[in-house]
Amino acid sequence: MQQFFTWWQQSYFAVEGLVRAGLAHLHFVTIHPFDDGNGRIARALTDMALARDEKRRQRLYSMSAEIVAERNNYYDVLERTQKGSLDVTDWLQWFLGCLDRAIHRSDVHIDRALGKARFWETHAAAGLNQRQQKVINRLLDASPGGFEGGLTNRKYVGMTHTSRETAKRDIALLVRKGILVKNPGGGRSVSYDLEWVGTITSGRVRYSEDAFMPLTEDEIAEWGA
Repeated sequence: MQQFFTWWQQSYFAVEGLVRAGLAHLHFVTIHPFDDGNGRIARALTDMALARDEKRRQRLYSMSAEIVAERNNYYDVLERTQKGSLDVTDWLQWFLGCLDRAIHRSDVHIDRALGKARFWETHAAAGLNQRQQKVINRLLDASPGGFEGGLTNRKYVGMTHTSRETAKRDIALLVRKGILVKNPGGGRSVSYDLEWVGTITSGRVRYSEDAFMPLTEDEIAEWGA
């Protein structure tokens, strides 16, 4: 461990930052100084090395979380490196690829959060009730792709614990306001998805008075199946 501490201090200026983070992780888990918790400490060292390289305390991605998400591949490449010739090339290639995927995963989460915020800004004047807001938020959280099989009346009832008739009316109003769109198909398999399909533009929708008029029985029958 004393050799590791010496290397940790001396390598800050001598080794490229991303490579140093990957080597620090590998060295620590290979030394394995504790009976338990070595992986967690190695991930913390990785995050510390990346933070020092970027010269910032906060980062918008999590290398630790990505390593945990890819733990099967992580253990495979770690075992090959430790039991092989100790050539670190494969390890560093995997480590840097994992870092790239961590950044991409963060980009997806940020884009989704921004898209959700823009969606509600766009539809700020829609006048949705709490049930509708809850279901739309669930659809936004499930994007891209939405619910498997789309949003159905039965799913709406399950999420809001309301009656089938109320669910029909809520869905019909969401369709009328252009928030939901009916998926292709019909009969007993009627389903809906968000109209925005993952691309939200800035600016608010201006709703006409017709969008807030009481539903007709024909609308309920057509859109609330």
